[in-house]
Amino acid sequence: MIRIDFRALLTAARRELAATCALLIVGLGAMGFLSIAEEVQEGETRALDLAVLKALRVDGQPDVMIGPDWLHVAAIDITALGSLAVLALLILLAFAFLAALRRWSEGVLLVAGAGGGLLISQGLKLVFGRERPDLAYRAVEAVNASFPSGHAMLSAVVFLTLGVLAARFADRRRVKVLAVSAAVLISLLVGLSRIYLGVHWASDVLAGWCIGAAWAMACWLATVFVQRRFTQRVA
Repeated sequence: MIRIDFRALLTAARRELAATCALLIVGLGAMGFLSIAEEVQEGETRALDLAVLKALRVDGQPDVMIGPDWLHVAAIDITALGSLAVLALLILLAFAFLAALRRWSEGVLLVAGAGGGLLISQGLKLVFGRERPDLAYRAVEAVNASFPSGHAMLSAVVFLTLGVLAARFADRRRVKVLAVSAAVLISLLVGLSRIYLGVHWASDVLAGWCIGAAWAMACWLATVFVQRRFTQRVA
């Protein structure tokens, strides 16, 4: 009698579903970025970007943000989560943890993903060279070009990668969902803080989210592919 291992089949199905979802995110993220980039180059996002920025300022006072003081402080704290210094520290600590567990492929995924994301972000900024909002709107200092948002992109790359890795280590589904949801939430908050603080246009942040999510999932897919090929060769 042929015995069917339904648990193994279910595990395989879940694995393929995850890969399919990741591939879908790569495709949609890339398409979304290209669409936004085209609109930005043609100047078609200018009116909406400016309207969003003005809606977050007191009428007639571009240097005064709406909302209570604690919200202003919280936005500055949150936006720091997407800074190079904080992200580099997170990557270093996470890599040390993975190295201690001898999970070298996951460690390489994290470092390569973040490094590649930084290169892509800086390269795109040089290509588009978009000006940031006027100084009157900016509540914090900002350097280099505006499009796409480096904070939004890199936070998406790093936190989504960390979320996916945490989900792989977890056994329970609700823990997996929590890990990925927390990563998405932090990425969204970092991007929104950049708009609120007046250092990025809304289209900059949307583009950063798109390309960041696409790059993070592309790196994850590449790692899974390499791991499977290595496992097949060993077997």
